[in-house]
Amino acid sequence: MISVYVDLAIGLVLAFLLLSLLVSGVNEAFVRLLGIRSKFLWAYLRDTMDGGSADGTSWIPSKIADVFAKLPFSKNDPRPEHSPDPAPPVVAPMPVDPTAVLAAEEPVPDVDMTARLYRRLQEIDHPKGARTTIADIPPERFSGAVMELVSAEEGGVDGLLTKLEAVGSPLAGHLKGVWEGAQRDLDKFRKGVENWFDGEMQRLSTLYRRYVKWVLFALGAALTLLLGMDALEYGKTLLRDNAYRAAVAAVAEGGQEALAGLRERCDPTVSTDALGCVTESFSSPALVKIFDHSIVSVSLPPDGGDPSFNWNGAVWWDRLITPGHWPGYVLTMIALLFGAPFWWDVLRRLTGFRHRS
Repeated sequence: MISVYVDLAIGLVLAFLLLSLLVSGVNEAFVRLLGIRSKFLWAYLRDTMDGGSADGTSWIPSKIADVFAKLPFSKNDPRPEHSPDPAPPVVAPMPVDPTAVLAAEEPVPDVDMTARLYRRLQEIDHPKGARTTIADIPPERFSGAVMELVSAEEGGVDGLLTKLEAVGSPLAGHLKGVWEGAQRDLDKFRKGVENWFDGEMQRLSTLYRRYVKWVLFALGAALTLLLGMDALEYGKTLLRDNAYRAAVAAVAEGGQEALAGLRERCDPTVSTDALGCVTESFSSPALVKIFDHSIVSVSLPPDGGDPSFNWNGAVWWDRLITPGHWPGYVLTMIALLFGAPFWWDVLRRLTGFRHRS
């Protein structure tokens, strides 16, 4: 009896795992195609180093609708222009005279600190498109780039901080705190910049995942409804398959009274004998039928050949508006929120699978 529930659990977990992988795949394809992850990173760097966009607003949108609707399609791309060349061997000092800037009443000169940083990192960029595709900067590489900018200024860190303050860069405050915390020691300063940037990237990743979870929920809901995936009905199908296997075992052991039950399950258009019925049923387990109720179903001929696609619009809609299926839909949507890694871990625990290192 316990094996029945184990089979049920494994079947449900495997279905949730496959659907979660499909949701993650669609999301990853969308993110890579539109470069959302790299735009999110460079929008943060624009806010941190240059103080936002030209109109004074933040580069990172504050609403989920803007992150995945405005940021990917906006003409105002926060990423620097891509360069296939290696980083310049010599770092030019920042073209700013702090004394003149602070004494003058004219606007602060436009110094693109993000572009200056990119020129120290462009060697790790991918040769794709007109804009950079860097979506991840190692903390060690960032601190090294900052140290290269420091070495180009007269006065070292103090000289760089003075110029950053003069142009109104928010990075000045962050680096000043790190510099004072390092007690003006260059080695400690570099390590401090590395730790600061690592913490900022963790915070940024948390913010990004907070936005992405809503996209994953929307994709999971759309996939559940398009496939007509009723988790409760699927569980019943798994139990029926288990009972059918038990009936087959009874017939194999001489229990002819179970033969009538097998014939009732047979499709007369496929096979009329018990052997053909068993073969056909075992070749179409519950997992294979998981997509039978989708708006477009796929079927494989019993004798081989190319798969056929069938439009199930009318049947799918009737199923979608039937209240009896709604609890199963909601259960599937909730299950997909846990993600593929969670269901893979559950499947490993149920099956006793151990990863070989």
